[in-house]
Amino acid sequence: MNKIRLTKEFDFEMAHALLNYDGACKHIHGHSYKLAVTVIASPNPDKTSPKRGMVMDFGELKAIVNSLIVKPLDHAFVINSETPESFYNVGNQLFDRLIKVDYQPTCENMVIDFAKKIAQALPEHVQLFSVKLHETATSYAEWFASDNQ
Repeated sequence: MNKIRLTKEFDFEMAHALLNYDGACKHIHGHSYKLAVTVIASPNPDKTSPKRGMVMDFGELKAIVNSLIVKPLDHAFVINSETPESFYNVGNQLFDRLIKVDYQPTCENMVIDFAKKIAQALPEHVQLFSVKLHETATSYAEWFASDNQ
C-alpha cells in the first residue's frame, strides 16, 4: 500500500522569555509562529468507510493540533518553570495567560514538546512524520520521526 504524507499548517501569536539567556531573548518578546504538522499513513481502503481514500480527515488533524497546541498557546506568555515568581506578577491581567513549561521555551524545545503531544493523540493507524515550527519568517526548527527512532 502507498504511504502518503498529509500536512496541516497553523498560525498563532505567542510571547516568551529565555531564563538566564545571554542575549536579547532574555527579555519578554513575541513571535508570529507558523506550525506545520505532517502525518503519514496509507489512505483508508475500506469501500464502506466515509473516510475512504483519506490518510485522516484534515478536520480531525486540525482539531488535535488546535486543542493541544494552538488554543492553549495563542496570545500566551510562556516561561521556564524555574523562572522566579519575582519576574512576573501573578494576578495581573498582563499575566493571565502565563504558561510555565519544564524546559527553556526555545523553538527547538517547543517543537519536541509539540511532537510528543501530537503523536500521542493521533489515530492508531497514523504516525507523526514531522513538525516544523517557524519562529520568524526565516528561522525555524524541525522534528522528524526518522531522526528520533
